Amino acid sequence: MGSGKCCRWCFFVLCLLLYLGGRTSAELRYSIPEEVKEGTVVGNVAKDLGLDKSSLVDRQFRVVSGSKEAFFHVRPESGALEVRRKIDREALCGGSGACVMELKILVENPLEMHHVVVEITDVNDHSPIFSDKEQVIEIAEHSSPGTRFQLHAASDPDAGINSVRTYTLTSNEHFDLDISQNDEEKIPMLVLKKYLDREQNKKLLLFVTAVDGGKPQRSDTLNVTIIVLDINDNRPLFSQDTYSVEIKENTPVGTNIIRINATDPDEGINGEIQYSLDKTINKVYDLFELNMLSGIIKLKGALDFEDLETYKLDILASDNGHPPLTGRCRVIIKIKDVNDNPPEIEVTSLSNKVSEDSKPGTVISLISVTDKDSGVNGKIISRITNDVPFELKPSYKENIYSVVTKGYLDREEVSDYKITITSTDCGEPPLSTSKTLDIQVSDVNDNRPHFQQNPFFFYLSENNVAGHSVFSVTATDSDVDDNAVISYHIMRAEKDTDVTTFLNINSENGQISALKSFDFETLKSFQFQVVATDGGSPPLSSNVTVKVFILDQNDNAPVILYPVSSNGSAEGVEEIPRNMKAGDLVTKVRAYDADIGYNGWLLFSLQQVTAHSLFTLDRYTGQIRTLRSFTETDEAEHGLLILVKDNGNVSLSATATVTVKLVEPKEAFAASDVKRAAAKVEEEDHNVTFYLIITLGSVSLLFVISIIVLIAMQCSKSTEYTSKYLQDANYDGTLCHSIQYRSGDKRYMLVGPRMSIGSTIVPGSHANTLVLPDRRHTSSGEVRQTFISCHV
Repeated sequence: MGSGKCCRWCFFVLCLLLYLGGRTSAELRYSIPEEVKEGTVVGNVAKDLGLDKSSLVDRQFRVVSGSKEAFFHVRPESGALEVRRKIDREALCGGSGACVMELKILVENPLEMHHVVVEITDVNDHSPIFSDKEQVIEIAEHSSPGTRFQLHAASDPDAGINSVRTYTLTSNEHFDLDISQNDEEKIPMLVLKKYLDREQNKKLLLFVTAVDGGKPQRSDTLNVTIIVLDINDNRPLFSQDTYSVEIKENTPVGTNIIRINATDPDEGINGEIQYSLDKTINKVYDLFELNMLSGIIKLKGALDFEDLETYKLDILASDNGHPPLTGRCRVIIKIKDVNDNPPEIEVTSLSNKVSEDSKPGTVISLISVTDKDSGVNGKIISRITNDVPFELKPSYKENIYSVVTKGYLDREEVSDYKITITSTDCGEPPLSTSKTLDIQVSDVNDNRPHFQQNPFFFYLSENNVAGHSVFSVTATDSDVDDNAVISYHIMRAEKDTDVTTFLNINSENGQISALKSFDFETLKSFQFQVVATDGGSPPLSSNVTVKVFILDQNDNAPVILYPVSSNGSAEGVEEIPRNMKAGDLVTKVRAYDADIGYNGWLLFSLQQVTAHSLFTLDRYTGQIRTLRSFTETDEAEHGLLILVKDNGNVSLSATATVTVKLVEPKEAFAASDVKRAAAKVEEEDHNVTFYLIITLGSVSLLFVISIIVLIAMQCSKSTEYTSKYLQDANYDGTLCHSIQYRSGDKRYMLVGPRMSIGSTIVPGSHANTLVLPDRRHTSSGEVRQTFISCHV
């Protein structure tokens, strides 16, 4: 305390002296580090102040600044300021501020006081020191990033750069180190940069190092232990975010499909897990069932690939924490297709009718084929399976086809088609579907009316009733509707007789009516043409030749040509010699019938005779012959009544009377001369009748010739149609015509007065029609005609 007062007093005196004396002093500044050795020269004060070194001793050059001067002293002989003892800055000054020592250098004679400031600079002679080497911090794992936790601060007595300069933290993913400046102290702060996870790390060990700024640096380490406190901060975690499984669509109900698994690293109830289906997906409850504890998904309902190919199930896993946390995963169930759907054929466009004149390639229908299956099971092959003139043409798009014609159509051959389209998939086993299209072929007028035969032959009995239908012609047309409506008309002849004057045809049905009654003896045959025209546009027509033959009826009675008396009666006298022998010709009765065939076939019979034992009459020829020789007892005159009748259904007849006189041979010769003269006269009287017969024969001959020509023309067309002449060498009778023809398995013949042996009359037929034994087989409807000319 005394020394302090002394110093203050000296300082006051010095200031006073300076003030009073007007003398000035300089201030020197030196700097030395702490901990330097004793005797270390701080600086040469005398030199720096410009003092004479030689006078320093005399002038008592010395340090006069109190106790602090104990650290320094001056050498008078050299004027150097030296360290007297070791200086510890931290002990002298402490803190981090500048450590300055102010020295007063005093010289006398004259009195001078100089100020010397010595700054003690710090050296890094101390390390940072943590008061506790370990620090334990408990942090809840739900703490948010950015949360700060204060660490122990290190202390370092060094100042400035040599004090605690910074803190470092061992590398980790959860914490950063921040330094907070509090006055002159730096406080390290542990900053949470990432959520802690107790389930990953229950305890973290960190090292915080305090480092000063000296060279070399000094440091100290703090062991920081982080204890992570558990909370329900972990959601249940599935082993996979997405589970994928593939099952067939025909998998049986009740099959376990997949097992899912979730884990929760929390402890206790926080780690207990229950599974559930996301309730937003309603349909899955009908198909799938989830065990809430085991996580097994079981098939509950029937699957259908065509309904849905993939099911996405969102599965929830919840723990029992408060509040509970939930994890989520997705289960993708892919349904594998099986071939359980046959192809489906859809007719998108169909023309039910196609014209028969359509060109090949005409489109009649468009179809599309689909299969709900996929892959190979949905690959479809389509074709037309039946034999029809149609084909499938694929379009630019798969399974789209057009049904087109592949050939020309003919409605008259096939009027409608059933097109069977079969589509087969490529599954195993393959499934097929067929569809039938009903196509009608519409008609065009491409067929003319057709007559079954040409020419037509009709046989018409004479004496028909005028105005009645006598026969009909019919044509057919393979077309339909208006194209097949046929109208008929008779073609007018440019030459010969125009039959339209005595025939009329019904234009609708082809019925032909006679406008007059025909007479065989006047008109035996004629022909004309009928034209059949359809109703198409343009119309088509055909014609047919109709040949009509008038059939004779028994409308003419026999006419006796001989004998004929002078008065025109059928009476005559024949004188024959008595010496005639048996079988000699007495006379011959000649007769004529204008009818032909059976109707003109005459039979002779004796109705009355005086002596049946003398004469006989040939039934067919009308010859009267003797049965025996005459005797003397026979009468000289005999009368014979001869009946001549035809063979019509209702026979017509005539009688002739012949008187036979027996005379001696000489008289017989004379009588014969007279008779020849009379016959000559009779012949002259009957010239007219003879000419009539000649005319009739000529007409008949022309008729026969025309029939022969027609038959020859018909034979040239068909080998089954033949004709020839048949002649009976034994015939000797009336003028007649005979016609043979065949129908079915029977052969018919219109005959004259003689019949072939073995022929029989057909019951119910015309009286002049015979059935002949068949000697060859012919086809049904074959006509065989034979014309026989019989001459008187």
